[in-house]
Amino acid sequence: MLEEILSYNKRFVDSKEYQFFITDKYPNKQVAVLTCMDTRLSTMLSAAMGLANGDAKIIKNAGALVSHPFGSTMRSLLVAVYDLNVTEIFVVGHDDCGAGSLNADTMMAKMTARGISQDTFMTLKGAGVDLRNWLAPFDNVEEAVQQTVANIKGHPLMPTGVAVHGLVMKPDTGALRLIVRDPDATTD
Repeated sequence: MLEEILSYNKRFVDSKEYQFFITDKYPNKQVAVLTCMDTRLSTMLSAAMGLANGDAKIIKNAGALVSHPFGSTMRSLLVAVYDLNVTEIFVVGHDDCGAGSLNADTMMAKMTARGISQDTFMTLKGAGVDLRNWLAPFDNVEEAVQQTVANIKGHPLMPTGVAVHGLVMKPDTGALRLIVRDPDATTD
């Protein structure tokens, strides 16, 4: 796959197809979107939200979650707000999300099958890492979106005035349903 990607990239650059995508690092619409890494959302989510290249900062992870207040997802959102002029954040989960059906025991069995030793699991446990909790699924996508919105909005480093909304998308149609509308958001 690497060779295929590099070969395509050479043609892409040589034919100057990149010119269509040129923008700067500041999102045109001053928004950030935290969404899931699900492949069904890769192109459809931006299209369903009416976002073109350069309009938004898109941050993806399994489940569209902020599960740790000082993890990389929250760090990315704070960078977007403080350094990239983002004034509005959209948390977009989706129906039929794989993160909602994670099974820690199954995942750990797959890790073992791929060479992760029981000693590694014990070392992590001794360091205070609860893998079963870390790999736990969420029960309800709407509740997961609500919790992530609350985690972002209530973060001690998130300034007031940044609107944080929550939505859930149907991955087969792109339809969005509103879960949380930030009451502090300004409307024009």
